[in-house]
Amino acid sequence: MTAAEFRRLALKLDGVEERSHMGHPDFRVRGRIFATLGAPGRAYGMVKLTPLRQEEFVREHPAVFSPAAGAWGRAGSTLVKLTAAKTSVVCEALEVAWRER
Repeated sequence: MTAAEFRRLALKLDGVEERSHMGHPDFRVRGRIFATLGAPGRAYGMVKLTPLRQEEFVREHPAVFSPAAGAWGRAGSTLVKLTAAKTSVVCEALEVAWRER
């Protein structure tokens, strides 16, 4: 998966707008961030999940998902390694994050 594909999947969800946060593209619904691109590096996206859903995605797809560092990760910020990700899995994670916002 590429950053462009991640962006396309995020933007096709209802009511999503792209903005910028801390110099990185983010995706929001009702003004709340549910996903970002480019942090901690260009090869990553991030989805904001509940800690329980984060645990499920990490367990089921450990090569793709990992908790972000520190308190952000403990709160559900979940890194997506784009080069290891399949479209269907990222689409599912984005939809979960979008619904939870």
